[in-house]
Amino acid sequence: MRTDSSPGTLPAREHLPAGNAGTPVLDVVIPVYNEEKDLGPCVLRLHEHLKHTFPYAYRITIADNASTDTTPQVAKRLEAEIAEVKSFRLEQKGRGRALRTVWSASDAPILAYMDVDLSTDLNALLPLVAPLISGHSDLAIGSRLARSSRVVRGAKREFISRSYNLILRGSLQARFSDAQCGFKAIRRDVAQVLLPMVEDTGWFFDTEMLVIAERAGLRIHEVPVDWVDDPNSTVHIVKTATEDLKGVWRVGKALATGSLPLDRVARPFGDDPRDRDIQDVPKGLAQQLVGFCVVGGLSTLFYLVLYSLFREFSGSQIANALALLVSAVANTAANRRLTFGVRGRGGAVRHQAQGLVVFGIGLALTSGSLAALNAASSDPSHSTELAVLIAANLAATVLRFLLFRAWVFPDRDGTGDGDGSGTGSAPHESMVVATHTPSSPAYPAGGFQPYRPQGPLPQRPAHQPYAQNGTTTGTTTTQFRAGEAADGTWRDSTMQLQPVRPHDTDPGEPR
Repeated sequence: MRTDSSPGTLPAREHLPAGNAGTPVLDVVIPVYNEEKDLGPCVLRLHEHLKHTFPYAYRITIADNASTDTTPQVAKRLEAEIAEVKSFRLEQKGRGRALRTVWSASDAPILAYMDVDLSTDLNALLPLVAPLISGHSDLAIGSRLARSSRVVRGAKREFISRSYNLILRGSLQARFSDAQCGFKAIRRDVAQVLLPMVEDTGWFFDTEMLVIAERAGLRIHEVPVDWVDDPNSTVHIVKTATEDLKGVWRVGKALATGSLPLDRVARPFGDDPRDRDIQDVPKGLAQQLVGFCVVGGLSTLFYLVLYSLFREFSGSQIANALALLVSAVANTAANRRLTFGVRGRGGAVRHQAQGLVVFGIGLALTSGSLAALNAASSDPSHSTELAVLIAANLAATVLRFLLFRAWVFPDRDGTGDGDGSGTGSAPHESMVVATHTPSSPAYPAGGFQPYRPQGPLPQRPAHQPYAQNGTTTGTTTTQFRAGEAADGTWRDSTMQLQPVRPHDTDPGEPR
């Protein structure tokens, strides 16, 4: 069950044992708004399915967000009749708000949700949560657009769904196939850190959560689903699409400016094998070359367009200098984020200043080429100027990559972290702040026990301690490196559930 616990090897994750536990392993949330007719049949069908097919303790939570019909009464009746059903009432509308509230209060290690119309076949539920229970993935989504999915719905909704996902791929570089399928699950430890970063409280909540998770390096598992569209759906397509496009713009802007602290999510759960110290395997060079070539090609096109525009009202030298200056700033910003993976605003001014030095070298090459051309020909054609500039820019591009890699964004600590400042994904430089509250009836001391591999940590530098503890009223705040416990041992980020007594719950918990 265990593997070598040396710093270069990740410990094996252990599967959650199936058994009767007081704390449910899975909490399925059903967000509802004025669903008095569909709620009862939905909950009864879901409960029957879980009772016969799900090998773990479970809970069904009805999240009523400001219904104005008899939905709250139906939810209370179901809660009274079925022990595994709980109801939760919010006084404000919004599917995202309902999911955030209930998931944040849940004690189950696996959190899921599905739409009340049960458009998704329930046979996909166990495949959805299995990768999260085993520790393989951080989030899981049902996909109606996978090749093996079997979907029955109108052409209008099919077109809108595929168009929306194409927009996500083109604008936010999303790699998941279906953002809006109402069938998703997330690990609770991931949700605790990820949900505070999600701003939307409506239908864009799913997309924003997935984009942030994907950009932070979390693993998203996709499950092909069988889907039958609900013709009585109350979703307002035009209004929802408008709000989604606004959300795409807001998230895209946040990603472009580096205002999202993605490293806060990436490091606690970042068990990426690319972070391991593997001998004789060069890190990052091939990926950086591809990224740099793509950015360089786009920058060259951008530069040529600017040069042609500036050439209309200025000489060749001035047009070249202006076009190269503007494209250099954009090129440095794009390479900083996309090629060398440096996130956040830290060091951005210094990087741009160094990029301007590199720009000066490129300016010297291109300006020298233009000077040589003018010396050879008194009146060169515009096409000849462009050809000479393309050749000079190719030479400047090679030099620019070498300077970027060795000087502007050096890999000083050997972790592929760009400038080595800890803003990227360095496995040993990211600090995580965790708050531990002494055991209470809601979370007994034997309830959640992490798997702890044996073996000491490598000797740590004296000037950079791993843990600094400070105690407040009843709470200890510990700062430690991701993957390391406060007692100096390495721990797996997956929590292993241990059975607890059914009465070990807190009656005052905000359920």
